[in-house]
Amino acid sequence: MTTPWGEPALTRFPEDPRDRLRAWDASDEYLLRHLDGERVPLDGTVVVVGDRWGALVTALAAHRPVQITDSFLAQEATRANLARAGAEAGAVRLLTTQDPPPGRIDVLLVRVPKSLALLEDQLLRLAPAVHAGTVVVGAGMVKEIHTSTLKLFERILGPTRTSLAEKKARLIFCTPDPALERPASPWPYVYTLPDGIGPAARGTVVNHAGVFCADRLDIGTRFFLRHLPDARGGRVVDLGCGNGVVGTSVGLADADAEVLFVDESFQAVASAEATYKANGVPGHAEFRVGDGLAGVPSGSVDLVLSNPPFHSHHATTDATAWRMFTGARSALRPGGELWVVGNRHLGYHVRLRKLFGNSQLVASDPKFVVLKAVKR
Repeated sequence: MTTPWGEPALTRFPEDPRDRLRAWDASDEYLLRHLDGERVPLDGTVVVVGDRWGALVTALAAHRPVQITDSFLAQEATRANLARAGAEAGAVRLLTTQDPPPGRIDVLLVRVPKSLALLEDQLLRLAPAVHAGTVVVGAGMVKEIHTSTLKLFERILGPTRTSLAEKKARLIFCTPDPALERPASPWPYVYTLPDGIGPAARGTVVNHAGVFCADRLDIGTRFFLRHLPDARGGRVVDLGCGNGVVGTSVGLADADAEVLFVDESFQAVASAEATYKANGVPGHAEFRVGDGLAGVPSGSVDLVLSNPPFHSHHATTDATAWRMFTGARSALRPGGELWVVGNRHLGYHVRLRKLFGNSQLVASDPKFVVLKAVKR
């Protein structure tokens, strides 16, 4: 990536030479050109929110910025990209969306996320640290910035306008108004599950901002909950756990089950833990933010349950699902099972047969299938 501060070599995480998706886009380049061209002072506290793969903080490392991200993968990519660029240790302070933000922010740079809820949550959390002199610049591709995006900046921080588009990218300029009366945060959002979904029926869900289907049970998970297997007191993984409804349902059905909740989103794992505790599940659980099942000992798991995502930001890809399946195969003991729910058109059965040598259709409706693969 070419920037006014050099040309860092950037990769996504985990690094895959076959991956054609870049670790930056035109909006990252546009934002960095703007900072340089407008001579924005960077000697105060610079906070970068939603940096996809660390492109922005790697370029600005000499100014010792703070990165705030919801993504474990983005954080790991940032570490790798900073090391590759020769940044000194500790040059960038890495925070998650669950960490307390800095007490004062002089420059706030925001990569607009796919989730408007996550943007709202983060702006509300950061607003108390923003002052009248804070430079606030958002960035995103044109398709990512909507009228609702601009209204959020204006409602929470102050008057907002946009730049002209360059290479299908656009910037957002916001002038902080310290006298603005900000709304109360609606996050986390709590709701009650419907009947007819097994042990979790009428249970409580706690959703932090940015977690899939924040205000209702998504139809894929609803279908999955009706067809979950018996855990038989084994070690179970809710892989890509989201708000943790699947793993919580397992724990409610079997107090002897040990449930591991895993997601790469810090918001998701916080939601899963809150959901589990809100339902008073009697069994044992572990909550882990990480890269799928990396670090889970081989052959240590009896059952993996997953509703894999098929998007990475705005790109449609099955790479995440494939990595989740391969991680599950490694973690499962012989005879262990991977159960997956997905849209019919995704063709997960082909992937499972290639990896496990088998795939069984457990249940289906016009939109979804539940598949089972057994490790031989």
